[in-house]
Amino acid sequence: MALATLTARVDEKDKASFDTFCSNVGLNTSTAINLFVKAVLRENRIPFEITQAPDPFFAEANMAYVKKSVQELRAGKGTPMS
Repeated sequence: MALATLTARVDEKDKASFDTFCSNVGLNTSTAINLFVKAVLRENRIPFEITQAPDPFFAEANMAYVKKSVQELRAGKGTPMS
């Protein structure tokens, strides 16, 4: 089987962390990437769920703060701003 080189650009810190992770689990980076490629080809999809990070505005603590602020404004406290 002929081998080919795959080149990808990643953040330096991410690469270092990935290299460390691979080493900790007994792999090298090339083997880990080959595992990913084989899984994609076997499953014909990305082998994990891809989700978008939640918007921090809608975090529970922030929403509680917004609701409290609205209640205070409705009670006549504070200064409404546009």
